[in-house]
Amino acid sequence: MSFDPSEQKELSLTEHLAELRTRLIRSIIAISIGFCLSYAFIEPIFLILSRPLEEVLPPGSTLIFTSYPEAFFTYLKLALTCGIFLASPYVLYEIWAFVAPGLYPHEKRLALPFVLFSSIFFIGGGLFGYMVVFPAAFNFLASYAGKDLKLLPSVSEYFSLTIKLLLGFGVAFELPIFMVFMSMIGLIDARMLRKNRKYALLIVFILAAILTPTPDVINQCLLAIPLLFLYEISIWFVALIGKKKVFLK
Repeated sequence: MSFDPSEQKELSLTEHLAELRTRLIRSIIAISIGFCLSYAFIEPIFLILSRPLEEVLPPGSTLIFTSYPEAFFTYLKLALTCGIFLASPYVLYEIWAFVAPGLYPHEKRLALPFVLFSSIFFIGGGLFGYMVVFPAAFNFLASYAGKDLKLLPSVSEYFSLTIKLLLGFGVAFELPIFMVFMSMIGLIDARMLRKNRKYALLIVFILAAILTPTPDVINQCLLAIPLLFLYEISIWFVALIGKKKVFLK
């Protein structure tokens, strides 16, 4: 990580760990507040997130729960997930604030764009999964129901999958931000990203195969294509960062 001793006093390992602990506690508090706010509106949230499945369920099928605490713990998981999304701008700010002391002054000025775009990409990834991938994926999975095979999805199973996908898409869409940060600390540049496009293509399709719940190529492409687009955006951002570094020198 770039560090200018004339600008910052180097912290000891103990001080770094103390600062990390403080920022983790603040992030947990922010997520807890988001959790409480989300739980206050948990029934509308439940209805919204269950809509992609309910729209493709055969007539007479509905979400069920088979044990007394199943629905309760499902509500808690949903509230926690929504709390993470609500608190994501503040959590991302805490991440930036932790790494900022190791950056140059002109790089520290990117704090607001970092938090803004990181939040947009993270929340946008979750929305993309909900609005684009979920309907296609659950329609494919529900198509196996028939006269001799009735679909009665469990709330815990459905929402466990939904939560993993929402968070997975959110993290996956952070690709441009991750690439820009790697460029800022000098690990990659635009030339390297262009040269390794073929490996990026392979990794993206492997990631799409892992994140999408269905084995068909069409649903995997629904995630892979946007990720490839984000990879190209990453190259453009990294090239822009590189030009600014040359100008500042």
